[in-house]
Amino acid sequence: MLNPDAELIVGDVRDGDAVASALEGVDSVVHLAAEVGVGQSMYEVERYTSTNDVGTAVLFEKLIAHPVRRVVTASSMSIYGEGLYRDADGELVQDAERKSLKDGLANWEPTDAQGRPLTPVATPEWKRPALSSIYALNKYVQERTTHIMAEPYGMEGVCLRLFNVYGPGQALSNPYTGVLAIFASRLLNGQQPMIFEDGEQRRDFVHVTDVARAFADALYLPQAAGGTFNIGSGQHRSVTEVATELARAMGKNQIEPQIVGKARIGDIRHCFCDGTLAAQKLDFRAEQDFGTGLAELAEWVASQTAKDRVEQMRAELDARGLVA
Repeated sequence: MLNPDAELIVGDVRDGDAVASALEGVDSVVHLAAEVGVGQSMYEVERYTSTNDVGTAVLFEKLIAHPVRRVVTASSMSIYGEGLYRDADGELVQDAERKSLKDGLANWEPTDAQGRPLTPVATPEWKRPALSSIYALNKYVQERTTHIMAEPYGMEGVCLRLFNVYGPGQALSNPYTGVLAIFASRLLNGQQPMIFEDGEQRRDFVHVTDVARAFADALYLPQAAGGTFNIGSGQHRSVTEVATELARAMGKNQIEPQIVGKARIGDIRHCFCDGTLAAQKLDFRAEQDFGTGLAELAEWVASQTAKDRVEQMRAELDARGLVA
């Protein structure tokens, strides 16, 4: 078990002495520490890389002297870039790309080399990474560091690639965190949820209670050792659909989402979870109904206050040419 005294392990994950102290008496480590968000990672490169990658390096360097039984690291679906697609001939496409988003055209959907449309399908763990943001690169480095460092020092490494996690307790005032938290903050302040592109991009939303259960099982199940697993619901929804359902759950039906019609550099179009491997090895299947989860989130949000920083975020991205 984790040392209960190390629950808040360290203020700065790069503080080697604090990390070493927190590891004393610890049997296993759940590594969640990270700066999150695609957009901000594209201009705060040093902060993201220092926190995410150097912080992970510090953890494993200290684990050399204090090895534990198992380390479970939180990774991200962002490492896939675009999800898996199928082309018009029925062939799977792992390296789908969109045309340049800076040519003045709304090239939202990836196409094949002949310009034919591609159909998104559930993304499995074997899909090649396509790292389209510094955050995605950071999370992939965290994954590889976990697997490279664990076995030589007698530890077991597990990585969970989380899809879009939502639920009570999210950081409502951070405009780079989960999209549902961002929408909730806007709605709480009587503002329209801001949706980039045309709102038809599709994502997989998984409730925090399901994610917590996945981490608990990944800590103990023998068959999880050495594995990397998708953790998602296996269902996908458009971003516009999600914004509309959240507004309804919060009693804000009159507030319609604002469709920006522009894309953020580093964003992807479609990616949702193939949970086959997690079901086989972790016996994991998401249990929380999306509607019930939204109602729970809405109830919690109603008791909170949030600073709406979305316009500030948009201005920061615009100023750096990161919105096309």
